[in-house]
Amino acid sequence: MSSIPQSELILNEDNSVYHLNLKPGDLATKIITVGDQDRVDQVAKYFDKILLEKQSREFRTITGLIGKTPISVISTGIGTDNIDIVLNEMDALFNIDLDTRQIKSQPISLKIMRLGTSGSIQSSVPIDSIVISERATGLEGLMHMYRYTESSSEAVLSEAVRSIIPSGLRPITNTYSKKMGTYFTKTFTPVNTITATGFYAPQGRQLRLTPAVDNLLTKLSEVKVGDQILHNLEMETSGIYGLSRLLGHQAISISAILANRINHSFSKQPKLIVDKMIKAALEQWESF
Repeated sequence: MSSIPQSELILNEDNSVYHLNLKPGDLATKIITVGDQDRVDQVAKYFDKILLEKQSREFRTITGLIGKTPISVISTGIGTDNIDIVLNEMDALFNIDLDTRQIKSQPISLKIMRLGTSGSIQSSVPIDSIVISERATGLEGLMHMYRYTESSSEAVLSEAVRSIIPSGLRPITNTYSKKMGTYFTKTFTPVNTITATGFYAPQGRQLRLTPAVDNLLTKLSEVKVGDQILHNLEMETSGIYGLSRLLGHQAISISAILANRINHSFSKQPKLIVDKMIKAALEQWESF
């Protein structure tokens, strides 16, 4: 088996992975991802014991224990470009021998849970609710750079969205881990999510620049495929689901709805609702 060249798997002088600055053993197999590095501490305050803290760039990591369960939380920054870095380097810590640079013969499957925030595009998904993304349709293009095939039901939803967005862009839909999803939907409402490539025009916002798609939010909110509609917008979930499927990991994405884009409302208690999401997710996570 050939080893992976230094230019492809870049390691630091201490043999840690390049961007995350982590070594094998630094992460638990249960991993929470958050966009905001400050939210790492908001999650870790519920740990019973802290075992490790590291930060490199926007990637802050804390590994600790809840009871006897090891859990890690890591900040990814915003967008699927960062998700590409984080998911691949997390996987390398478990499934590549960093000394020989060879892929291990017995892969380890991680359990990954995103805890994030999101905006609703349906009046039926109110602010201050907490949802879990059953499907995530990515408009940002990451999974086009990997050999990836949608299921027939995923492709139908992607095609419905494709008719709305600028020509040349092709959405890809991904689905959560069925096992994790079935467990966590006992607590959180399942939704279909759009993963956007940006925060302003890609999510239908207009400041000084005019979006290429008129009435994007209205058009997305009106998509209907059988009994399936689109519920919310965020910026990471499709990448997490797609890469996790290819790498053999389980993943779910849970979001606190802070904005309703249809009625232009925003939560009056965003920190409180995010904390409520974290506590509820951790209660489920420890026993899963």
